[in-house]
Amino acid sequence: MNQKKLRALALQTTILAAIPAFALAQSVLSKAERTSESMEPALVHTDQSSAAQAKLDALLAKTGKRPNIVWFVIDDMGYGDPGSFGGGAAVGAATPNMDRLARDGLKLTSTYSQATCTPTRSAILTGRLPVRTGLTRPILAGDTITKNPWADEVSLPRLLGEVGYKTVLSGKWHVGEAEGMRPHDIGFDEFYGYYGAQKEITQYIYKERYPDLVLNPERLAMLEKTGSSVSLVHGFKGGETSEVQKVKSKEDMAEGDRLLKEFSVKKIKELAAGDAPFFLEHSFMKVHADNFASKEFEGKSASKFPYKDAVVEVDAYIGEIVEALDEAGELDNTFIFVTSDNGPQLDSWPDGGYTPFRGAKGSAWEGGVRVPGIAYWKGMITPGRESDDLFDLMDLFNTSLHLAGASNKVPADRYIDGIDQTSFLLSDDGQSNREQVFIWNEQNLMAMRMYEYKIHLKVVQEQAQWLNIDMTTVSDVGLAPWLFNLYIDPKEQYPVGHRMNAWLASMAAEMKGHAATFKKYPPKNIGLGQ
Repeated sequence: MNQKKLRALALQTTILAAIPAFALAQSVLSKAERTSESMEPALVHTDQSSAAQAKLDALLAKTGKRPNIVWFVIDDMGYGDPGSFGGGAAVGAATPNMDRLARDGLKLTSTYSQATCTPTRSAILTGRLPVRTGLTRPILAGDTITKNPWADEVSLPRLLGEVGYKTVLSGKWHVGEAEGMRPHDIGFDEFYGYYGAQKEITQYIYKERYPDLVLNPERLAMLEKTGSSVSLVHGFKGGETSEVQKVKSKEDMAEGDRLLKEFSVKKIKELAAGDAPFFLEHSFMKVHADNFASKEFEGKSASKFPYKDAVVEVDAYIGEIVEALDEAGELDNTFIFVTSDNGPQLDSWPDGGYTPFRGAKGSAWEGGVRVPGIAYWKGMITPGRESDDLFDLMDLFNTSLHLAGASNKVPADRYIDGIDQTSFLLSDDGQSNREQVFIWNEQNLMAMRMYEYKIHLKVVQEQAQWLNIDMTTVSDVGLAPWLFNLYIDPKEQYPVGHRMNAWLASMAAEMKGHAATFKKYPPKNIGLGQ
């Protein structure tokens, strides 16, 4: 992508016309306050902030240390897969452990990811939109990265490490495997997992799906020249990186998540024996295609399909890891968050999940970016809470730093899109501090959610059923942006901007304000542009 195209990002539609940097960024719709030109405006809830801080201060006085932070990031799980979000037993794969965490914590029904995995995984660790970091789409075998995006990014594990946390990533990475881009190069103390997605590994061995590759030695040799890892890797910050096991069969891949779970359970026991708080990101390989059932879980779902067996497996492992925290005496002092990195991949159907919304992975429709969100913290988050207020997964960056007593570590020399949601999560009647979610798809600003309204500047259109990635086009919307009311039209089927809604111009003004941030803080190009 050339420099001319980069400069044009903020001017991609007529409503994103040239405007002065940080011109009036808010419309009459907005109640958010901007405290810094490099920070996303946030809603101010003084009383709930005080209540949440009082809880944190009391816990610190009791335990003498900052809380642990544990994320469960499931790969490609649909909004409608967990029982607590309408799936579970009703769609052939019961999820009692996720359901219990949702029941005993806070269920967030408007949680937003990026449209695909690499963008989400980078965004949650930097608090920044992928178009700002250059990590705008999944890194695939054969991709040539022109510069290391992490060289000038500041990661959450690095910042947490600076205030005394032990930081571990167990599972999928998919944000670069060259030296300098690996988890243990960008701030994690330890990495035990796989660099790529399951499909990136199984395409070497799954002859039934990839016969033209697996059964063609010449083509297989070509793919191997890309150097993409197909192994379980164990790496340490500033130390050795080794291959634990090369995936040589479908059976090896089927047991991958079991090995990751066993590592995380063991690591929790080890970390709990120390004095330092810890950050564990447990990132499942499943339920991203290609799914092969582990021996223990084959046929354990009511559906009996491999994808559903994988959902049951992932849920069981969440239960075991939470139990390990409890047995180690750390559950009361651990913030847990469960989510998916994007919507389901319908292109791999039936090896894919379910969403009740329009679209799927790869799109800016709700089905691509609206994911389950569960916040659980025994004794700190009141059980039985549910909220449809907005939560963007990038908010985990700012929130985690607050929990660690390190809010002053949020970088001020770059634009941060995340918002501190500590008070929303911890206050009994907490409200979100986020007013909007901006939705990008690679280099395209696609849409924005604000309140129950969603405005589209561009849309991803399917050209064939189920093919939400492999057979779609990105189109401008035409005469006017498409504005939907998600409370009466959650499937985004009927725009109401001119006939039934007064806020088309105001919503457009909010997007202009967002576009203005790219003038002083331009997007980064690392070679992943179209």
